[in-house]
Amino acid sequence: MRIGLFFGSFNPIHIGHLIIANTMATSGELDQVWFVVSPQNPFKKTKSLLHEFDRFDMVERAIADNSRLKATNIEFSMPKPSYTIDTLARLGEKYPQHLFRLIMGEDNLTQFANWKNHEKILEYYGLEVYPRPKAEASPFRTHPNVRLVEAPLLDISATFIRDCIRSNRSIRYMVPDVVEEMIERKKFYV
Repeated sequence: MRIGLFFGSFNPIHIGHLIIANTMATSGELDQVWFVVSPQNPFKKTKSLLHEFDRFDMVERAIADNSRLKATNIEFSMPKPSYTIDTLARLGEKYPQHLFRLIMGEDNLTQFANWKNHEKILEYYGLEVYPRPKAEASPFRTHPNVRLVEAPLLDISATFIRDCIRSNRSIRYMVPDVVEEMIERKKFYV
């Protein structure tokens, strides 16, 4: 199968993530999209990061009704922070029958040269890139192993959602109902 890997902290998962994942999964090039829940992003601070098992649980609940979407906790047992190239290698060892491609927003494409072994990611895996508001042009955009996928321009952030929770404002429609219920019940992000 052709699997698109959607890496992120998903802190929390929101409808923007789900719309992008579903768009990628139904774009005709991928059979499934796997959410790779990252315990720690090497480019982000971990101050407001919910425990990885809670974030993984929210992702699983959010995608439970879509057979084209799957969650993986492969990075939980890897050294932290995990680098994408190492995770790709681990997934390739564990699932040699699959072809993996990396999903990323066009805004991340401008920083892609800073990623560990970005040349190998391009050569051996390739990128599925979705548009992002105000993304700067990148020379990687025209690389033969980069595919630009038409998708809605979404500007929903987990930071905004966490701020809403802390300010006691509604997050309805920004996250799936099951995620909202879990956040309220477990008093996440307060």
